[in-house]
Amino acid sequence: MPKMKTKSSAKKRFKVTASGRVVAGQAGKRHGMIKRSTKFIRTARGTTILSKPDEKIVKSYMPYAR
Repeated sequence: MPKMKTKSSAKKRFKVTASGRVVAGQAGKRHGMIKRSTKFIRTARGTTILSKPDEKIVKSYMPYAR
């Protein structure tokens, strides 16, 4: 069998932690920060752990990320 391919877009955007969870950057911070509340900007800092259903989809894109 040939090797399975990893989606290039997924490997650039997501990282799998040692415990198997998927880490991603926060959404909604590209533009339009003026209209966003200060609380939103503060809580959307850094990265976030994806929900279980989203995690399952992302892991299917990265067969070798364990």
